[in-house]
Amino acid sequence: MSQRCPEPVSAPLPVALRPEQTDRSVVTFTKPFISTEELAAVLQVDPSTVRRWRTAQPLQGPPFINLSERVTVYSTEDVQHWLTARRIVPGVAN
Repeated sequence: MSQRCPEPVSAPLPVALRPEQTDRSVVTFTKPFISTEELAAVLQVDPSTVRRWRTAQPLQGPPFINLSERVTVYSTEDVQHWLTARRIVPGVAN
């Protein structure tokens, strides 16, 4: 008897991180702050990478807010500005 392999399931991004329907390259946030894990999902990096950016000297990554010793959040507005500042358009002079 032949068994069928289950079809791969792609996990959707959390609602706060879903790209706009009109432009697949733009991320629209639906809440003012996101966690390290949510930011990592948007950037498609491991959460440990985002954590490393916070401890690097000089600091790297988007601005962050330490709510406590164990809780760090990111303003979605700051993340948008950080991403925009790093956008490179090929063929356009700096």
